Amino acid sequence: MTNPEKRQQMQHPGTAQPQSSRTEARAAQNARDLEDHLRWLDSITGTALGVLAVASGIYTYLGVSSLLDDTGTFTVIAALAYSVAVSVGIFVFWSYMMRLVPAVRTITARMGLILSMALGSVAIIAMSSWLNAAALAGAAAVEQHLAKTVQDYQTALERADEIVQSGQSLARDVARVRQSFENLSEQEATGQLSGFAGQGAVFRLLRQKADELSALEAQITAQQPLVEAAFDEGNAILSRMRTLTVEQGPVAQRSVQFSEEAVRLANVITQLRQLSAAPLVLRAARDLSESVVIPELDGSNAATRQGQQATINSVREVLSQRADGLAGAAAAVLNMTPPRDTTYTPVSAADAVILYAGNFIPSWAGAIAIDLLPAVLVLIVAITQAAIRVGREAAATEDTMTLAELRAAVQAIREIDTSLERAESPSAIDPKPAHAPKEVEHSETPHSPDITEIGSQRRAD
Repeated sequence: MTNPEKRQQMQHPGTAQPQSSRTEARAAQNARDLEDHLRWLDSITGTALGVLAVASGIYTYLGVSSLLDDTGTFTVIAALAYSVAVSVGIFVFWSYMMRLVPAVRTITARMGLILSMALGSVAIIAMSSWLNAAALAGAAAVEQHLAKTVQDYQTALERADEIVQSGQSLARDVARVRQSFENLSEQEATGQLSGFAGQGAVFRLLRQKADELSALEAQITAQQPLVEAAFDEGNAILSRMRTLTVEQGPVAQRSVQFSEEAVRLANVITQLRQLSAAPLVLRAARDLSESVVIPELDGSNAATRQGQQATINSVREVLSQRADGLAGAAAAVLNMTPPRDTTYTPVSAADAVILYAGNFIPSWAGAIAIDLLPAVLVLIVAITQAAIRVGREAAATEDTMTLAELRAAVQAIREIDTSLERAESPSAIDPKPAHAPKEVEHSETPHSPDITEIGSQRRAD
């Protein structure tokens, strides 16, 4: 509606209003309602921001305390000062955003403030939210670290036991080779190999290698109780470590005991690796074919001695084959992937919530939400202020005036009329003598609108 039309409508309030005027009036009324709501919400916004800032500061204090080793007075003061600084920073930052972001109108200013709000949110997460998460889930995160360490040590212990048991199983291969040499020596004693019955040179050579393998077999067998004892001790240590993981009490004290048990378990795993029989078997296999003491041929004639020599050469070929077989079996054990070196590294609650953040998503969400919840309030206020501006700009000025503003306008008009009357009064301009006859002057003054008239026009709009 154009201004002439509006003036015509005010002069003739009885006529029907156009649809656009009614729409503008409703928009103005909606804007006034939103302003009333924001005015009431402003009374509690500061208190809400203060409560959120204080709550974040308390959890920040708990998180900082978990990072500091000393428990003296100075440490407490330092943690308290940091938490207070965080609370003040959060309150001031969101107070700035709450006032400025909804107030700006240009795209450039709004984008700049939104970017500033994003940078401030990142700074708040860096200085406060992760410490809040440490306070909320720090103990659980440290227990998670302990449980993971127990799992790593258990895997290492089982792998070390698997390798050492594979080495112990080489005793069967050694026994099989030993038995084969004993059988050959028995055959030589009856003359089935060289044709010279008795315990001659070939017999002594076979018994020599059989005795070497028998000693190696006894050595491997003697290690079996040591292997079993070490494995049982490792399982007992693991059981105590699991108990410390879920035990009641401060997690810091349990971590100290857990560290001691971890050192013992590492020693057990090292002991198991040293008990492996594979290196012994590998060295024995090399000696089996390389270190051969050829006994003196004791045949009664040249033909017999020649037969003994041929048999010894055959035995050496057999020794080489058996040695290669044992060496291959020992090398297979030695080539097994060793257990991963596991070392328990104590971590603080704040570090633990970062290392195992994926396991504590709800705690992280709560820690971040308590700091960044005001960002949602900023967006709500900005959207509401934009709606108010749209409603006010769509309506005429007289549609947006409240009753108090209307009364103030009427009072201002009356004061102006009074000032004009005094300024145009003849007595003020050219005072006449007292004996001069009084003249009746008819001065026309501007007509001031009555409040009832303006109110009727207001209702008509």
